[in-house]
Amino acid sequence: AAGAGAFAWATFPAMPTRRVYCSAAHRDGQLFVLGGCGGGGRALGTAEVLDLPAQRWTTLPPLPTPRAGAAALALGKQILVVGGVDAAQSPLASVEVYHVDEGKWEKKAALAQPSMGISAVQRDGAVYALGGMGADTSPQALVRVYEPAKDHWQPLPSMPTPCYGASAFLQGNKIFILGGRQGKLPVTAFEAFDLETRSWTRYPSVPSRRAFAACAMADGVVFSLGGLQQPGPHNFYSRPHFVNTVEMFDPAQGVWRKPSRTIRMKEKRADFVAGCLGGRVVAIGGLGNQSCPLDSVEGFSLSQKKWEPLPPMPTGRCSCSSCPAPSLLFVIGGVAQSPSGAVEALCLRDVP
Repeated sequence: AAGAGAFAWATFPAMPTRRVYCSAAHRDGQLFVLGGCGGGGRALGTAEVLDLPAQRWTTLPPLPTPRAGAAALALGKQILVVGGVDAAQSPLASVEVYHVDEGKWEKKAALAQPSMGISAVQRDGAVYALGGMGADTSPQALVRVYEPAKDHWQPLPSMPTPCYGASAFLQGNKIFILGGRQGKLPVTAFEAFDLETRSWTRYPSVPSRRAFAACAMADGVVFSLGGLQQPGPHNFYSRPHFVNTVEMFDPAQGVWRKPSRTIRMKEKRADFVAGCLGGRVVAIGGLGNQSCPLDSVEGFSLSQKKWEPLPPMPTGRCSCSSCPAPSLLFVIGGVAQSPSGAVEALCLRDVP
């Protein structure tokens, strides 16, 4: 893993439009930021692209359907946007594609059911959309695959546990999915879909139930980090509290490692960005026991089994969108005191 000194922050020009719950996709030196919510809380149609080498924003034609909390993926020369909620806070079935070369949007085959909080991954040019929340606010177990050439969504076997806002990771021929919510309750289910056999496997559940936790995967090991711990039913007077819990699952061994005090994060945090960069799991910003969002950043080395402080983010924020790119992890928008336009990336320096 890269040493703590190998990490630095790159600060980019602020987005023209401050927002939260926006969708981001990186393609070929360009960062596309689509939709989200502005200060009034209404879904936006705003689409903007940052040219990374030129450090310049360009305003694109707006999304045909304003939306927040959509899934977004770069597929070749197209940016695909799926589901989310509209300006009336209703889940959307609509799917739209931005053609990068032509500079225009096109409506595509809609989902069979409106859905927000979809988890999406792509493999071999196909997009897999898992879970979500429907118009009746109940969590969905739907799994569907989209093939752009056919412009068609095909249903696949449903998830054992319906949920929305879960984390999904592609590892080999499996999609691992964990976290997420059912209504206001955090979900502890941990499941994997085998793309070859098209069947689901249930793994042991995440050991502790925490809201606004973050998940990451590094070297095949799955991490469930931090969050807001709700008091148990027996503990009537206790209040929700931030935790620095770290729980690790090794699929090779098929078990969650017992959480130990020695591998807890240094900071208690929830509603933060987690990812993998330079062979480390990183935890960025979020909310903690301070009166304003955190700017602290820490990285976990799998070989040394310990967290180390990394350079703090320039703008402390929570509820950020994130987007990985080669040797960069973008942290986009979110909330500082109000919706933020900040775009910053944790990156690896070229250490001699």
